[in-house]
Amino acid sequence: MSRIDYSVWDHIEVSDDEDDTHPNIDTPSLFRWRHQARVERMEDFKKKGEDLNKALSECRRKLAEAQKKVKELTISSTDDAKAELSKAQAEEKKLKKEERDWEKKVAEHVREEKKMPWNVDTLSKEGFSKSIVNAKPESTDETEEEKEQKHKTFVEKNEKQIKHFGMLRRWDDSQKYLSDNPHLVCEETANYLVIMCIDLEVEEKHALMEQVAHQTIVMQFILELAKSLKVDPRGCFRQFFAKIKTADQQYQDAFNDELESFKERVRGRAKIRIEKAMKEYEEEERQKRLGPGGLDPVEVYESLPAEMQKCFDDKDIQMLQDAISKMDPTEAKAHMKRCIDSGLWVPNSKTDDGDEKEEDATYEEVKQEQGETKTE
Repeated sequence: MSRIDYSVWDHIEVSDDEDDTHPNIDTPSLFRWRHQARVERMEDFKKKGEDLNKALSECRRKLAEAQKKVKELTISSTDDAKAELSKAQAEEKKLKKEERDWEKKVAEHVREEKKMPWNVDTLSKEGFSKSIVNAKPESTDETEEEKEQKHKTFVEKNEKQIKHFGMLRRWDDSQKYLSDNPHLVCEETANYLVIMCIDLEVEEKHALMEQVAHQTIVMQFILELAKSLKVDPRGCFRQFFAKIKTADQQYQDAFNDELESFKERVRGRAKIRIEKAMKEYEEEERQKRLGPGGLDPVEVYESLPAEMQKCFDDKDIQMLQDAISKMDPTEAKAHMKRCIDSGLWVPNSKTDDGDEKEEDATYEEVKQEQGETKTE
């Protein structure tokens, strides 16, 4: 069977923070604005792709005409034909280069499209076939809010059952649980298990991640089997278990290959999430450290000359004053201003004339690693 493409899970643009919106915010309107902005971005991206393909087609048309002209002029032996041939060959060469450039742009556009995050329009797919399930037909004209709420409602209603299925291991146990809970056999369950795997890997619960990853592939194989048979996945999951339990080595190897590939992707996604969280945390800590002038004391300290850094390390005001006196006045003034703006140096606020007198100034010790300050 063909390999499953997991790249669709690289970026999933489904927000679950709607409950955190401010009570004064009109949440439905916010959803409509988000949806409108997303649709406009998608339309602009689509139009860009159409324009690129149109430009490539036009370039190829011109190139075909130029090649035809070169061929005709090559046959002719007149002096005028030879002169025209040189121009036609130059034009052909130019158009070939343009063709390669347009092909690169089209290929880059395709790569960007594959990297685009999924949203509720692509993630919340219909889980069951209405030709098999005897259910009331649903309207296809769902709004953005309705689609997101539908996906969120399914997870909220079935979260415990999905997690329970994710912790199963034996084929018979999984088959029995899905027989008792056939509504779990759908895309929403598979997507939730994927996110669950990433969460566990981020939390460094590696054994649990591998356990849930196994069940994720079970669900994905069932969904792939349903697609190939064009049936409701709830009607074919027993076929999957019958096949996997009696499968030959080749089928088992295919399942195991997909499992290992998926686990690697989960580790990669978890690593990216951790790195992003670390950057956000570092930026938050940096914002907390900013001095009265909006500068980071750690960054300012690291940019100071070594002799000034030593003054702060030793907490020696006299040494700092001596170091400043030996420097170029303009440079010294610039350093001191940055020290004040970062809170590394605190001028004396008790002077009668309001001047910042260095000899009466106090300063705060900067700890490079912790980013903490302490007034001397």
